[in-house]
Amino acid sequence: MKKIALHWQILIGMLLGLVFGFAMLQFGGKAFTSDWIKPIGTIFVKLLKLIAIPLILASLIKGISDLQNISKFKRIGIRTIIIYILTTVIAISIGLVLVNVINPGDGVSEETITKLTQTYSENSSVQAKIQEASKQMDSGPLQFLEDMVPDNAFSALSNNKLMLQVIFFSIFLGISMLLIGEKRAKPLKKLFDSLNDVVLKMVDLIMLTAPVAVFALLANVVVSSDDPDILLALVKYAGVVVLGLLLMIVFYSILVATITKKNPFWFLKQISPAQLLAFSTSSSAATLPVTMERVEEHIGVDKEVSSFVLPVGATINMDGTSLYQAVAAVFIFQALGLELTFTDQITIVLTALLASIGSAAVPGAGMVMLVIVLESVGLPAELLPIGLALIFAVDRPLDMCRTVVNVTGDATVSMLVAKSVGKLGEPNIKNWDDNYEDVK
Repeated sequence: MKKIALHWQILIGMLLGLVFGFAMLQFGGKAFTSDWIKPIGTIFVKLLKLIAIPLILASLIKGISDLQNISKFKRIGIRTIIIYILTTVIAISIGLVLVNVINPGDGVSEETITKLTQTYSENSSVQAKIQEASKQMDSGPLQFLEDMVPDNAFSALSNNKLMLQVIFFSIFLGISMLLIGEKRAKPLKKLFDSLNDVVLKMVDLIMLTAPVAVFALLANVVVSSDDPDILLALVKYAGVVVLGLLLMIVFYSILVATITKKNPFWFLKQISPAQLLAFSTSSSAATLPVTMERVEEHIGVDKEVSSFVLPVGATINMDGTSLYQAVAAVFIFQALGLELTFTDQITIVLTALLASIGSAAVPGAGMVMLVIVLESVGLPAELLPIGLALIFAVDRPLDMCRTVVNVTGDATVSMLVAKSVGKLGEPNIKNWDDNYEDVK
């Protein structure tokens, strides 16, 4: 009997999770789901986060030390940053065009605004996002560069939120290994080569539990969802965001077809397990180990490219989130009856682009970015909690959707960069049990 492909297994798990979650809502099983189902998904996400930093450390150092010369790394780095910036600007522009054409904010009634304000404006999560954004805005213009450099490597390696510091340390160590020469760097290189293979095998083992884990994650999302009536009132706004995200997937597919000459449907099929996990976890950082495994083994991007492009992308490339910023900001102004000039909309493009760099690749980070964007276009401080309350009810499902686009964008850019430097090869798929017969 032919084994069901992983992406179909995950999709079945997601659908069953949705059905189970709705059933639990009907039969009052919220506590059961929270006590007995949710922990399965939480453990899975923890396992993915557990190996994220070791994978970045090992693969980035291996990738750089394999380059043989620094000029190759400079070429890959410059192209990566330029393409990431361009795709983010395009994502924001798509969002602005859609929200101005469809005008989702014009259909929100005063009653809905009042209900949302009463429900969410004093919400502790909303207030926390505002405080976090205020902290970021109070920092200096070069604060993000300062934050990239760790003062303690072990401290950076022990905190998933310090991904940029881990990338900096890994690049610094990899370049230093190149500079001492191949002979003296060989023992350390062997260590990281071996560590990289072990961590990738851990990805394979963790992915065996993915269908069950996404079942648990989706069931918990359903039972903890907000008032369905409120969600219905925001369906037009959510629809504009989702349409924009779908157009970004189409845009990526066109890039893949025209530049890499690969079939875009084949590309989407190969990356689909990472996309489905991104949807389930709402975290591109947690999905990173799976994204790297799919891009390297199933698409054929050389580790020299993927080891830099993907970790950097998980941290600074937020195409889906940036598109959401544009739509959400204009929607809030429309719903509150406030005007946005053309200059304001250009400000949204620039602020959303800058805010995406260094934004945490975790659930809810987009809301912090949104506060920064709203303040940049002059939304009065007293209206800020009301503005966030307008969209808070649908933030989690939209967060799930935009994380899919973030991950797809990372994979697309890795293919484009690999193609441009002659490092896009053939897939080399490894299974969890390749050496099982030797050790069982």
